[in-house]
Amino acid sequence: MFVATMAAVLFTMLLALARAVLGPTVYDRILGVNMAGTKTVLLIAVLGFLSGRPEFLDLALIYVFLNFITTVAVLKFVQYRDFGRSEVSGN
Repeated sequence: MFVATMAAVLFTMLLALARAVLGPTVYDRILGVNMAGTKTVLLIAVLGFLSGRPEFLDLALIYVFLNFITTVAVLKFVQYRDFGRSEVSGN
């Protein structure tokens, strides 16, 4: 059953990477890379469960946080072309 789960996760990872490569807009590409990162976390968690190594869940959590922070940073860079500009403009 878990082997079928891993196969399904790998298949959806391929679909997400296809969206990242073929996406017509930059936002589609960012979404595809973010989805592939999320599927990687699922793959790490299932692999840790299958191998009986619960420390893989800690690695998966670290990867989740890095994936989220990277996605937010890339989206901010795409929108503003700068990491330093804030959304609130002062007088």
